[in-house]
Amino acid sequence: MAERIPEEKINEIRQSVDIVDLIGDYVNLTKQGRNYFGLCPFHGENTPSFSVSPDKQIYHCFGCHAGGNSFSFLMDLEGYSFQEAALKLAEKGNVKLEIDSSQLATSIAVSPELQQMHEAHNLLRKFYHHLLVNTKDGQQALEYLLNRGFTMESIEKFQIGYSLNSWDFVCKFLQKRKFPLEIMERAGLVIRREKDNSFFDRFRNRIMFPIFDRKGNPIAFSGRALGDDDPKYLNSPETAIFNKSKILYNFQMARPHIKKLQKAVLFEGFADVISADRAGVENGLATMGTSLTEEHVALIRKNTDSVTVCYDSDQAGIEAANRALEMLTQAGCQVRVAWMPDNLDPDDYIKQYSEEKFRNEVIESSLTYMGFKMRYLRRGKRLNDEGDRLLYIEEVLKEISNLSKAVERDHYLRQLAAEFSLSLEALKQQQKQVYFSKEKQKPMNQGNGRAQAMIMVKPSTELKPAFHNAERRLIAHMLTSSDTTFKVKDLLQGNTFNIDEHQAIFTYLLAYYDSGHSPDSSNFMFFLGDDQLRKVVAHIEMMPVNEEITEKELSDYIKQVLNHQKMIKIKEKIQDEKEAERQKDYAKAALIAMEIIQLRKSLK
Repeated sequence: MAERIPEEKINEIRQSVDIVDLIGDYVNLTKQGRNYFGLCPFHGENTPSFSVSPDKQIYHCFGCHAGGNSFSFLMDLEGYSFQEAALKLAEKGNVKLEIDSSQLATSIAVSPELQQMHEAHNLLRKFYHHLLVNTKDGQQALEYLLNRGFTMESIEKFQIGYSLNSWDFVCKFLQKRKFPLEIMERAGLVIRREKDNSFFDRFRNRIMFPIFDRKGNPIAFSGRALGDDDPKYLNSPETAIFNKSKILYNFQMARPHIKKLQKAVLFEGFADVISADRAGVENGLATMGTSLTEEHVALIRKNTDSVTVCYDSDQAGIEAANRALEMLTQAGCQVRVAWMPDNLDPDDYIKQYSEEKFRNEVIESSLTYMGFKMRYLRRGKRLNDEGDRLLYIEEVLKEISNLSKAVERDHYLRQLAAEFSLSLEALKQQQKQVYFSKEKQKPMNQGNGRAQAMIMVKPSTELKPAFHNAERRLIAHMLTSSDTTFKVKDLLQGNTFNIDEHQAIFTYLLAYYDSGHSPDSSNFMFFLGDDQLRKVVAHIEMMPVNEEITEKELSDYIKQVLNHQKMIKIKEKIQDEKEAERQKDYAKAALIAMEIIQLRKSLK
């Protein structure tokens, strides 16, 4: 049974953590007026529809309708139980909470098998690291790393380790600690022999680089061969806890630096990330032996909209960089390219030229996307040949036509004109022809994706019935005043709201204020017993309403609520009247007609 947290301690935790700071650790937020906006972490999107209110300490997404307070944010996003969320928030707010985390009940049960996979990876991460830095067995691997320019600080920071040159040491090591080898096989740590169903170690005599999930838990490994073993790098297979299309290497350590600098640097591999980190580039990320995916882009986009791509400058690296840039640009990111000369990768460049030059002359002197495109389009062309030159100019003009800013278009047109001694006016005219030709081919409803990505999503303007809006506005005012709440109760005279969710919230509000609570949206969400109602409250709280409600305004809203119920009764009476006439009971029909007249009079 999970230990119950006293209400006063919950309030202390809630008041100690600013919801903007909390959500800012997960979402790149931008202030717009009194609220903050960003990309919703609960559903995929390219336009910021997620709003956070520092005044009310709540959040709401106008796209998927997620909403709540700091506690519900962690519970919904991380799958925490209430107690786990409280523990996390207490830690963030420096509130002393005397609860044993091992006794916490989880709202989402983790299967014993997944738990064992996580525990085994964490155990081996520590063991491999110990072998590398503290034993004679790891001496050769440690010397190899140090000779390659790795520092002890990097080895500690990235928890680099070494796997023994043994076929079954890890099998015995895990088995001795009660880890079933069948589960360890599914975790990717051991391999089953077909001939006798026995097991052997997946990683042998390799430098081990642990791979962590977003929470910082080890979930896989990449092993670098010390000798001539093939392959040079051996990665864990995909498992129930490791999906390489969703994992970005170093994300858990880079995220604070990405938030601080408002920029991420995307590398081709984890070795580049570690080399760049030694050079002071701590906001580096890398894919895990796969091309950039939509999931990777969504994860980056939720944390920053500025990305520098730093891939190898060989043919394969340039092609991969071009694909990554197109995906990032389409998602609304502002992209640049760190171009390295002479087919070098980051590690080679740093060794040859220095860490300082890598920071200043590669990362900080990165090219714009258009600057990269112009270099990219030059590949394989002999620009002293008339045909290649004209083809190159045509391809560049197509790219310039994609630019949304007139200043940028003018800049690159002038650059093109100067390089090939061309008429600027002629280039402008041809660029416009290219642009309009492309526009004609677009569907009528298709616009500029990058421009659309920067448009803030406003609350839905879908027209609702008058009674629906009236009920929501009444709730909005009741959330700020207990007096208004009890006044509404009196004015309704025993009638209810027309929308069941609104009536439920109203009932909860009466009980909330009866219990002696003060108006507080974030606190009221604790009081609600239903997630769906919390979302409705969050949406209502984001509605723009006057701070004070006048008597006339209050009376008009109540009238709209009651009139809808009368309209329903009128429709029912009309059907009754028709039925009485069909039965030739004209006396009854006349009485019903009088009732209808009285009901219609009461609507005025």
